[in-house]
Amino acid sequence: MREKRSPAGRNANPANKHRGNSGHQHKKQFGQNFLNNQRVIDQIVMSIRPQAEDHMVEIGPGEAALTDPIIHVVKKLEIIEIDNDLIAPLKIKFASLPAFNLHHTDALKFDYNTLLDSADEQLRVVGNLPYNISSPLMFKLIEHAANIHDMHFMLQKEVVERICAEPGSKTFGRLSVMMQYFCQTEHLFDVGPENFTPPPKVDSAIVRLIPYKQKPLVACDEALFADLVRQSFSLKRKTLRNNLKGWLDANQIESCGINPSVRAEQLPVSAFVALANKLYEIKNR
Repeated sequence: MREKRSPAGRNANPANKHRGNSGHQHKKQFGQNFLNNQRVIDQIVMSIRPQAEDHMVEIGPGEAALTDPIIHVVKKLEIIEIDNDLIAPLKIKFASLPAFNLHHTDALKFDYNTLLDSADEQLRVVGNLPYNISSPLMFKLIEHAANIHDMHFMLQKEVVERICAEPGSKTFGRLSVMMQYFCQTEHLFDVGPENFTPPPKVDSAIVRLIPYKQKPLVACDEALFADLVRQSFSLKRKTLRNNLKGWLDANQIESCGINPSVRAEQLPVSAFVALANKLYEIKNR
């Protein structure tokens, strides 16, 4: 992420069109699209509302557009960056600050438990997530939901719409069910491609995820619940009866108050919890 650049002049070098102020060459394999609009950066920081006592985690700081306004406020900022070329600039800019902690690693492989100073500590997580790893990374972070106060992510707009979708909509699916089971979800605002360097081919959006400390719905076995949700959406145009064949029969589905002829996208999160708990009951008789 970086500050807004001035328009390229007539003699600008085309080779530099995807370089930021630091001269960093944006790397497609890391999904690097860095914010270039200070107004949008300010809007994101205002939504996050960093506080002096926060222990915050930033995934993929890029050129530090969010890092800079946050690190001067919070008690501790854990920065996770995979790109070798960005490590030195981050150290030069922030290493002297007491909040600075840099982890040169892959966010998908990182052990977030190592960040905790105590068993009940609450982390706040932020990031402009690469589109190609956003879903698996969110699923990984959900495993640590008990130690996460909230998460604010820049994601592909379509992904945010899926996370926050209502049952019966075209965008409602496995990601909707899983994220809504574990978190309160809120689509905050959209960010157009023109606010990034290089501009992505899709719109982006900011989502707020607040993990439940006491879930309104509880699956007896959350691994089984996750498997059942995946299976329910395995063939999107098939009915629940067909997708859950070999898992639950029509009578067992009906015993949960659910019509076996509906498609999974028509069901609320509570229905998947009921189905998973019925399957758990059958398996543990």
